[in-house]
Amino acid sequence: MPLDPGTAALLQLIDAAPYPPMHEGTPETARKAFRAMTTDLVTDETRIPVGSVEDLEVAGRPARLYRPEGDGPFPTLVYVHGGGFVIGDLDTHDQTCRSLCSGAETVVLSLDYRLAPEAAFPAAVEDTLAAVTWAADHLADLGGNDVLAVGGDSAGGNLSAVAAQALRDRVSAQVLIYPATHMTGDYPSRTENAEGYFLDMATMLWFSGHYLGTDGTESPAAVDELDLDDIRHSPLLGDLAGVAPAIVVTAEYDPLRDEGEAFADALEKAGVAVDRARYDGLVHGFIDMGPMSPAAADALADVVARTKRLLHSS
Repeated sequence: MPLDPGTAALLQLIDAAPYPPMHEGTPETARKAFRAMTTDLVTDETRIPVGSVEDLEVAGRPARLYRPEGDGPFPTLVYVHGGGFVIGDLDTHDQTCRSLCSGAETVVLSLDYRLAPEAAFPAAVEDTLAAVTWAADHLADLGGNDVLAVGGDSAGGNLSAVAAQALRDRVSAQVLIYPATHMTGDYPSRTENAEGYFLDMATMLWFSGHYLGTDGTESPAAVDELDLDDIRHSPLLGDLAGVAPAIVVTAEYDPLRDEGEAFADALEKAGVAVDRARYDGLVHGFIDMGPMSPAAADALADVVARTKRLLHSS
């Protein structure tokens, strides 16, 4: 279907901004720009209310705990933020975590994992596994019931899928929002949506270059010393039998669309229950675009509702 009008207007504003593309700058400038597009736009009036918010440390990393209103017991969701493994933090995804906490009636533990290039692969994987393990050991203190989910968007979806495989005996559900699942693969959506839809291929190469140790100008598949089949960066290549039921979210105009849907296919082939949703007319990153796009706001509300159904039935 045609590109959503609200999203199209937002992309026009981004294109008209007097700033160079992300892939032409440094990680530091990209992080500042991402915060300007997310954290800096939130006001006291627009901040989504939850029962309580607490900053803490989990397995040596900063984290933030969101509790819904009420006494519970609740499921617990470890949320791993997106940003290409290079940008993003607890604040950039605060509204997303608040939406999930309130709407899905779940405790959300948001993780601030180490970012590349300062801490390249597999540092983010190690931090995610440590945090999910910690949460599994403290469920009684967190949500109060025995449901532990992992979830995240984009790079966070990748890390969540990796954790769901590595800790399949401890994870009850996974919520994967436009996840990167095969970083060394090649899919038609990467060509179809290579330019003009917020996340472009040049930026994807820049992200993967910092994360996987390439120079950011070539595909990771072209780097001789990289293990192309390492499931810690490409969870689609792993053994999916027995992993937790999943929600897999994709967007029509997203370079990552096809590998996300291939991951849903692989889960189903392995006998895993999958709730899959493609949001036509939308782009990568739509969970942050609700203020400009009613369609994006509706899609996020649908993701939250699906999450509630999965976590409260697990």
